Amino acid sequence: MGSDLEATQPYRAVLGTPLDALLALSEEDKERRGLQDTPREIFQQPETWLETIERVAGQRHDLAEFISDFLLDGSGSRPAVILVGAGTSDYIGRTISRVLRHEWACDVSAVASTELLTNLDDYILPGYRYLFISFSRSGESSEGVAVLAQALAQHPAQVCHLVVTCNENGSMAKMPGVRAVVLGGRTNDRGLAMTSSFSNMVLAGQLLAFIRKPHRFEPYARRLAEIAANKMGEMAEAAADLAAKKFSRVCFLGTGALQAIAEESSLKVLELNAGRIATVAQSPLGLRHGPLSFVDDHTLVVTFLSNTPLRQQYELDLLDELQEKRLGAEMLIVAPSRTPRIEQFKARVIVLDAPEDMHDAYLPIVDIIAGQLLGLFFSIENGITPDSPSTGAISRVVSHVKIYTPDGDLQ
Repeated sequence: MGSDLEATQPYRAVLGTPLDALLALSEEDKERRGLQDTPREIFQQPETWLETIERVAGQRHDLAEFISDFLLDGSGSRPAVILVGAGTSDYIGRTISRVLRHEWACDVSAVASTELLTNLDDYILPGYRYLFISFSRSGESSEGVAVLAQALAQHPAQVCHLVVTCNENGSMAKMPGVRAVVLGGRTNDRGLAMTSSFSNMVLAGQLLAFIRKPHRFEPYARRLAEIAANKMGEMAEAAADLAAKKFSRVCFLGTGALQAIAEESSLKVLELNAGRIATVAQSPLGLRHGPLSFVDDHTLVVTFLSNTPLRQQYELDLLDELQEKRLGAEMLIVAPSRTPRIEQFKARVIVLDAPEDMHDAYLPIVDIIAGQLLGLFFSIENGITPDSPSTGAISRVVSHVKIYTPDGDLQ
């Protein structure tokens, strides 16, 4: 790999795409249309991933020692990891839980901070040591801060803490007794919807999974940045074209780690469109068990295909069924590679040209860009300002939740 400058230059050159047109608007037009931040934050992701790789590498020795001390402390109690976050930050945990479980060979689960705040004692069991890895763009979420404080106060010997955040000045990064991984300032998205903050914190989690053996993942991470840069324009074209068709519903599908990306994509379309577009996220196998009733003549079906042949057969069988039953108005397929079976579908297909040996757990940071761009262009078609799409129902940082003591008293 060349210098950092050489590595990032290709990611500045998406030309002639709908996304490029947004980026080229005058500052006055961007401000008027609420497009100052979100398009740029989506576009910058491949470049910021390279920065995140270097940031985590700079802390590798200390992080590897911290994680090894947790996993191998010799006490005889079993290590368990809980991935903590709310909303999009919860989906980060769901995205990376499998790769962490596999690489660290311990129990790993994603539990929302909104669940832990009210039910912490349900998750802390005798005979276990816990590592809470909390994800937060701002580090100021009411529930996230409160869960950290509660766990530190009630389980100081049993639970240790690692925070991954995009804000070095946030409360969570500064809390005593907490180790923090702070990502670059550009990842602290200004727009309401988390985009580059999501993918960079997912990448940070993936890098943590391989912190003791970085050579096994970092080359793939750099390849993912190249893929994203190469496919950004095609994804933007597809998203703009599909948004112009005015679907009233979107169904996102994915298996394993990619189901979490389906869930996050569903949230992106929902929040960037102020709830005007109905969305659902499921696994292809799970869709048949009731949620298939959601798919009607006004539904766009988006599928993030697995790179594992066995999983992909189940996914394509479901798409066959949708086509045979004439369910859904149109399909968008994001595929790791092109195959004859994929070619048979009447669908828009984005082929990532991913290596054959690239694990599904590595793909999320690229796949999510398609979901983000759909949310962005649907928002524009609906006459909504993407940077601030909410009419007041939601805010960039949920920091107004009342926090109570275990006895029910207001803190």
